[in-house]
Amino acid sequence: MFRSVLLAVAVAFVSLGTAPAQTAEAAEVVSYRCEKWMARHEHDKKQADQIFETLKKLKCEVERHSHNGHEDIKYRCPKWLSHKAKTHEDAHKLEAWLKALKFETKHEH
Repeated sequence: MFRSVLLAVAVAFVSLGTAPAQTAEAAEVVSYRCEKWMARHEHDKKQADQIFETLKKLKCEVERHSHNGHEDIKYRCPKWLSHKAKTHEDAHKLEAWLKALKFETKHEH
């Protein structure tokens, strides 16, 4: 299930084509932060690419290193940022994805 949520969120962000606004005034706003550095070890390069690109579009600090047959993705977002989602469903998908990556989230309706 995590892979399908990850893929759906990554596709949604790639289709946006622009970086999310840090302040948003829409009804569907997801705020997020991850104060401490977190790391993921990904053996699937395509999935590592999607995670890395999505975190960059969300304006998170992201580092990436390849070694021993896998990708290390290190990330943090010490200040609260916000993303304006197109739909209620997209906001919930983003929130679930961020929580799976150990972010704190707030979703405003």
